[in-house]
Amino acid sequence: MAYSSITNPRNFMNTVLYTGNATARSITGVGFQPDWVWIKPRDNGLWSHNLTDAVRGPGYGIFADLTSAQYNYGTGTSGSVRTFDSDGFSIGSATQVNNNSSNIVAWNWKAGGGQGSSNTDGSINTTYTSVNTTSGLSISQYEGNSTTGATVGHGLGATPKMIMIKSLGSENWEVYNENLGNTKGMYLNGTDAAFSTSARWNNTSPTNSVWTMGNTSAVNGSGVNYIAYCFAEKQGYSKFGSYIGNGNSNGPFINLGFKPAFIMAKKSSDTGGWQLRDNKRTPTGNLTNNLMYANATSVEQTTDGVDFLSNGWKLRNSAGDSNASGATYIYMAFAEEPFVASNFNVATAR
Repeated sequence: MAYSSITNPRNFMNTVLYTGNATARSITGVGFQPDWVWIKPRDNGLWSHNLTDAVRGPGYGIFADLTSAQYNYGTGTSGSVRTFDSDGFSIGSATQVNNNSSNIVAWNWKAGGGQGSSNTDGSINTTYTSVNTTSGLSISQYEGNSTTGATVGHGLGATPKMIMIKSLGSENWEVYNENLGNTKGMYLNGTDAAFSTSARWNNTSPTNSVWTMGNTSAVNGSGVNYIAYCFAEKQGYSKFGSYIGNGNSNGPFINLGFKPAFIMAKKSSDTGGWQLRDNKRTPTGNLTNNLMYANATSVEQTTDGVDFLSNGWKLRNSAGDSNASGATYIYMAFAEEPFVASNFNVATAR
């Protein structure tokens, strides 16, 4: 039986929950120093999904649900994410990350343990790339040159299955997914179905060293700065796949090879939201029905449940955004536990 060499996925991805108090403070319990922190108030529909990473640096944020340009609140007590710490991160009083009395979720990933350095594998050198080849995550900042066929090095040493790119100016979030192929794109901040495009990926699939782009301002405008999150699949820790819905409350089972901790899924064949689920907002039982949308500021919902199981997840709803009959969905998932680890421990359902 194949097993995962990552015995504890929580060393690389973990979710923490906290209550906002509008006062500068430290958030602990992550279990590692995160390089990418994604924060959203769960019960307040006014505030966007706030993403901060070690490559751009503390104080700089960008919103998953908007086309807005990057902001800089600084690292003072009124800021957003101020520091990345050994067991979490510190925040200021900014409402996006510390709205008073709000229940807040923070999803955390570990990359290279800091800002990193320039990657020179492509025709465009990155400003910084922070990469973790064990967990299959790289974060890169680069400046576009508007050249068709330009390449950027990701440093993963494996082919990315999914790439998310955002201009630090006002543009859509662009998503590549291997299951859609190199002629398709999607918007993380929108509900659109997958659309045909050669301007994003130049009809060229990523390799184990670079990804390729067209000349659109969405990913490669001349003199424009971008942030890119690249994901390679790691057995027992991460999976980037697709499934077909059946329109039934006894929905399809998606075999991941691990017990999931985090899943983001989107209908690619038609319109629909980017659904976010994790193992912390529903802490007991198999049924996980605490649902948020990456493309919207809306509050958390408690509908459209799925089962988190020892080796995957199963749809327990017939909602269009997650299980419409005959619809195709893409997803990215990260593990709480591998189904079988290298120490031969076997995961159990929740």
